[in-house]
Amino acid sequence: MQNAMREETLLFVVDRAAKRILLAMKKVRFGAGKYNGTGGRVEEGETRLEAAVRETKEEVGLIIPSQSVVKAGRIKFSFDGKPEWSRVVHVFVSEVWEGEPQESDEMAPQWFEFDEVPYEKMWIDDKLWLPAVIDGGAVDAEFHFNVDGSEILRHVAR
Repeated sequence: MQNAMREETLLFVVDRAAKRILLAMKKVRFGAGKYNGTGGRVEEGETRLEAAVRETKEEVGLIIPSQSVVKAGRIKFSFDGKPEWSRVVHVFVSEVWEGEPQESDEMAPQWFEFDEVPYEKMWIDDKLWLPAVIDGGAVDAEFHFNVDGSEILRHVAR
């Protein structure tokens, strides 16, 4: 089953000087109505890093220089009764970007100060690991949710 899990990326643009992070409201499909970083599926022949950079450009219009991207961890997600929602997400951070965030059909970006991250409008696990990533740390965790993702049934953080 591990091999069948979807591989995805999640990239957070962080402006340390202004103490803010770029999040985007997902407008369609999986995760609609929640703030998150940019990212998505790793395409055939693409590295995880290439996927993270491509998705950020597609979703919010920012150009991220590959050499500026830092790997910040890995999270495995699974859901009761929804194996198709299971995924392994590779988390990245960049403090360098070109352009201004632009809304797309998929995401509406917005800057948030570090102490005003809207955790109540994000996946419920984010408050458990995103603060460490914002602080320059990393995450290595597994989360298993109920059928609609509204409750964490169990989790492991390493």
